[in-house]
Amino acid sequence: MSLRNRLDEQLKAAMRSSDSMRRDSLRMVLAAVQRAEKEGKHELVDDEMLGILTRELKVRRESVESFRAGGREDLVAKEEAAIAVVSEFMPEPLSDAELKALVEQAIAETGAVSPRDMGKVMGWISPKSRGRADGKIVSQLVTQLLAARAAGS
Repeated sequence: MSLRNRLDEQLKAAMRSSDSMRRDSLRMVLAAVQRAEKEGKHELVDDEMLGILTRELKVRRESVESFRAGGREDLVAKEEAAIAVVSEFMPEPLSDAELKALVEQAIAETGAVSPRDMGKVMGWISPKSRGRADGKIVSQLVTQLLAARAAGS
């Protein structure tokens, strides 16, 4: 079953059970998907939808930080509930060891030798880690390993 179908089915189930929090979270995601489809003028495949889910999670996490800083715990709880709903549709996250192995493989495959090659490495690794690892963490690890490689050369 495609990701789109799973989202639609879960939305229907949330509507039947009168789970307004879940319903609203799923509608928010589906609205973002529809906007992207309208802009791109094509139906999104699962990989593209994962990108949208990742972006939605990032926005929600940033909102949580802002609301916490503003003392709005009621809105923090709402956003955290939305994060939990959207996270159900994300693939299993990579462990630290799996992520490090993937980054090392990317460096080897691209022939990267210094931090200047970061773009090549990130271009290789991004499709393989989409939705499974935070891009900021991947970027930091790539930078760290490339710096160590450059220092060791």
